[in-house]
Amino acid sequence: MNEILAVRHITKTYPGVKALDDVSVVFQEGEVHAVVGENGAGKTTLMKILYGMLPADSGEILYRGNIVTLRCPRDAQAIGISMIHQELNPIKDLTVAENMFVGRYPTKGGFVDWQAMNSMSQELFEHWNVDFNPKRKVRDLSTAQMQMLDILKAISYDAKLIIMDEPTSALTEHEVLMLFSFIEELKNKGITIIVITHKLDEVFQIADRVTVLRDGQKIITCAIEEMDHDKLISMMVGREISNVYPKREYHAQEAVLEVRNLNRGSKVKNVSFQLRRGEILGFAGIVGAGRTETLRCIFGLDRIDSGEIELEGRHIHIRKPRDAIKNGIVMVTENRKEDGLVLCRSIMENVVLPSTFINSKHGVLRKSHESDKAKAMCKKLLVRTPSYRNIVNQLSGGNQQKVVIAKWLMMSPKIMILDEPTRGIDVGARSEIYRIMNDLTAQGVSIIMISSDMEEIIGMADRILVMCEGRISGELIRGEYTQEKILEYAAKVTA
Repeated sequence: MNEILAVRHITKTYPGVKALDDVSVVFQEGEVHAVVGENGAGKTTLMKILYGMLPADSGEILYRGNIVTLRCPRDAQAIGISMIHQELNPIKDLTVAENMFVGRYPTKGGFVDWQAMNSMSQELFEHWNVDFNPKRKVRDLSTAQMQMLDILKAISYDAKLIIMDEPTSALTEHEVLMLFSFIEELKNKGITIIVITHKLDEVFQIADRVTVLRDGQKIITCAIEEMDHDKLISMMVGREISNVYPKREYHAQEAVLEVRNLNRGSKVKNVSFQLRRGEILGFAGIVGAGRTETLRCIFGLDRIDSGEIELEGRHIHIRKPRDAIKNGIVMVTENRKEDGLVLCRSIMENVVLPSTFINSKHGVLRKSHESDKAKAMCKKLLVRTPSYRNIVNQLSGGNQQKVVIAKWLMMSPKIMILDEPTRGIDVGARSEIYRIMNDLTAQGVSIIMISSDMEEIIGMADRILVMCEGRISGELIRGEYTQEKILEYAAKVTA
């Protein structure tokens, strides 16, 4: 293979943190190259430098053997480098073709040439065997289709190297297979793909080579055949994690929550279940099965049409999140950045936000009391930061997730709902989240966990409820469940 891109001795420092420390990596033409490491290892920083979003403090970038200066993404695009970010940001009210050429619409006589734009889009779709209608609104596409649209948009810039940041984080298993097939097609046509992912199984599925970063330093670059799962984890975290899913003993206790005949529109249909004290109850199913919608109703984010909720034997009415919180029910939502954190505020402010009224006296916030409790909770959850007054947006994904959990633990909950608790989090931080979950259940807290990660839900749940088209289609207890059984129920429509 020929070298397409190389970085030599790249260093990048933020106040108090060396994000990249003398990193050198070579990327080959027509390969899938995975870049892995814990949150905060420097992966995204390196990719942003390659895409012209950040300047390096020192070092150089070579494209096809020539030193290049990338001051902005437009410079990167001009030489054939494109990047697809983890959070897709299409303009949903525009058409597929309009999104493809936004900012560079073809013109004729000073006006947008809509016909030419649609034709150019259609030619690209046909060339890559993608069944898109250029005139279709993007809001009508699935997440996987939006992902592919972003890839095609990158290709339309004549990209020879595409950086993909967590490309499968919001995709179903079927959509992941579609994306992998498309990546293989890109590779066969000589396009280089750099993939950042925390899903290590995917590294072994699609990567030709892998680079491991840890604490801003390159640990190794090697062919995927020279690596195995345990060795990769060890290199990422600098220690052995022999048991990612810690063992715990659970014996069925009394029901703490009972939901009967819950309904909301077409998303939640006649859902009934019990949650027991100290239990981890898993909710499985494909995207759109109604898992999140069901638990949003229980937390009061969505109004229920009908149904009953009992907590410790008494009937409760939950019309808004405050009602749930007062009854000891809290929820760590799927999208921590949009729904779980105030990114421009400090770690401490985020941790105490829901419990502000508890920490106030006669309407005045007791700052010293607030500070002590927040620090104690962050230390307990091993939130890694130089100062709890740092802005929360500066933390890694795993530490941000622990801040969200910390703010809810300040409320001393009886029930904690976790929606995709480890999405976008590295294996080391995952292990810590699982430890926190086990510690909570040992204290009598009950946990409901939604997860699309089959290995995770099998490894952590005491009991699994599987949903399909808004209904519970199956219930499995530990020792009974397998991936095949869960998938069988996930595709089983109940009357």
